[in-house]
Amino acid sequence: MGVAVGAVPLAEPVVPSVGDLAYVIFTSGSTGEPKGVEISHAAASNTISAVNARFGVGSGDCVLAVSALDFDLSVYDVFGLLSVGGQVVTVAEGERREAAVWARLVRAHGVTVWNTVPALLDMVLTAADSVALPSLLVVLVSGDWVGLDLKDRLAGVSSRARLVALGGATEAAIWSNAFEVERVDPEWVSIPYGLPLPNQCYRVVDGQGRDRPDWVPGELWIGGGGGARGYRNDPERTAKCFPVVEGRRWYRTGDQGRYHPDGILEFLGRTDHQVKIRGHRIELGEIETRLRELPGVAHAAAWVETTPSAKRLVAAVTGTGLTPERVRAGLADDVPGYMVPEHVRVLDSMPLNANGKIDRAALARAATAQAPPPTGAAAPRGATEQAVAEIWQELLEVPEVSRDAGFFELGGDSLTAIRVVQRLIRRFGVELTLRQLLDRSTLTQVAALIDELTGVTDDHDAPVRLEEGVL
Repeated sequence: MGVAVGAVPLAEPVVPSVGDLAYVIFTSGSTGEPKGVEISHAAASNTISAVNARFGVGSGDCVLAVSALDFDLSVYDVFGLLSVGGQVVTVAEGERREAAVWARLVRAHGVTVWNTVPALLDMVLTAADSVALPSLLVVLVSGDWVGLDLKDRLAGVSSRARLVALGGATEAAIWSNAFEVERVDPEWVSIPYGLPLPNQCYRVVDGQGRDRPDWVPGELWIGGGGGARGYRNDPERTAKCFPVVEGRRWYRTGDQGRYHPDGILEFLGRTDHQVKIRGHRIELGEIETRLRELPGVAHAAAWVETTPSAKRLVAAVTGTGLTPERVRAGLADDVPGYMVPEHVRVLDSMPLNANGKIDRAALARAATAQAPPPTGAAAPRGATEQAVAEIWQELLEVPEVSRDAGFFELGGDSLTAIRVVQRLIRRFGVELTLRQLLDRSTLTQVAALIDELTGVTDDHDAPVRLEEGVL
């Protein structure tokens, strides 16, 4: 590498002060404008060192970097492992959502550390399809509810793996608490939030900032060495969200929680209009603002649908010349992918309450109601279409599937798509990628792709070719 003209070579590396800015990560804002969280070297190092020490992560370890660099879990992927001489295995951008690829990379590179939101662990365990991932030793999940089934499912692919649930906020340097899941209590509804990490602490307070007794819910405040410097170029918001009480600085998370008598924290959800989807904290107001800015959109509302397997972001709009595909594509040009709703409904009008505001409960009920099959919908033709339709009916729990039905319009999501891929492997001996399902989402398109890959002719009554030993 050349040296610029007039530049003076450095005699030694420049070492920044521990209080200097290490990175800025932007989170969603209620006004439609993202807010930048400033984290110092000291704050990030505090979390990384604590996690490495507690779980024995060292030079012999290797992590699969699934999270994008604009998500703070990636801070640990990169600096957590490199700071102790470990290895980082990266994922090609086009394979970032391909759980089957993740499983292969874990096996090929002997990945020992897994660090994602719970939904992505769920996806890779599904994609592994009971095939062992014996190299996994430390499995870190955070950013969302941790399902009670993950412990046993993880043990099924790696008997040595430790499952650790972590929590915290971007404003407190990745994580502030941890809970190692050694057993699952039958009375739990989710994995506990856990105990504070070293040099960090929590309060559970009421609306006046007074500490709540055990079992009484309140807002979670985080203190200690992981606190952010504040919000970039926003001193007013910084002062509001980072109060100083009796000489100690805290971050008001906006999360609800409570203490158990044994000191364990329980997470109870958000207190505001924010939601968490696969670890990303999202202001629904920002999504609605961006939707209303799209050409033709008059009104917009966004909310979260909860299914037995996952939470997904959905939206409804009214206006002229709109289609769900056009709305999603327009929004994708303006916001990160995790803020694009998986489903968009185009309505004639929004239901309103007595005060003239959007009735969100009525909207969610109307939008999630199962629509009757369209009159004259064509039934699946041929063995391939019929087989795919049967798989969709079972996994999506729908009574029937027409030839023109779209997988995601029927309620499918990324996790269900992984299960569909596994069924297709067993049924046809071919492995589709999640990208292929996104690009060719209707029943006829998926069946045609399978016929192409298996060499079946255009004769829809021809038998499906199966690899030996698939069934």
